[in-house]
Amino acid sequence: MKKIGLIYSFNTKKTSHAAKKIGEELGDVVTHVNAETLTEKEFQSFDNLILGVPTWFDGELPNYWDEFVPALEDLKLKGKKMAIFGNGDQKGYPENFVDGIGIMGKLLESRGASLVGFTSAKDYTFEHSQALRGEEFCGLALDFENESSKVNARIKKWVEQVKKEFGG
Repeated sequence: MKKIGLIYSFNTKKTSHAAKKIGEELGDVVTHVNAETLTEKEFQSFDNLILGVPTWFDGELPNYWDEFVPALEDLKLKGKKMAIFGNGDQKGYPENFVDGIGIMGKLLESRGASLVGFTSAKDYTFEHSQALRGEEFCGLALDFENESSKVNARIKKWVEQVKKEFGG
């Protein structure tokens, strides 16, 4: 399997926890990259990427991703496969649950990337999400606030799916 760039903020508690679990499941094909110091060259150096994109406030990208958006808007991502995971709170913010996944997914697809790792939305309770594509999220939705007991099993299942979709 090709090297996978696992990009997330090293300074976040929940996203880092999830990323470390994802990295453990994938093994030595993963390179951990801090989203807060990410460069365009580094981003482009991987054919397969997994991005940790939590949702902040009322459906916003975290500052470090928001600051990288202008660079992404200039990149051509055709031929790259990307998976997104993110944290949200389906009870506290049901009207924009895991919107960060959807915002990033739309941007990546607009630049030519292929998204993988879609997951069913049927086991969640929320009002609206920009991450929804029909009956699925365009990535892995995690809710540490309300369903922390499901996080590890969801990650394990998702990583197996992503491995196959990445071609490994």
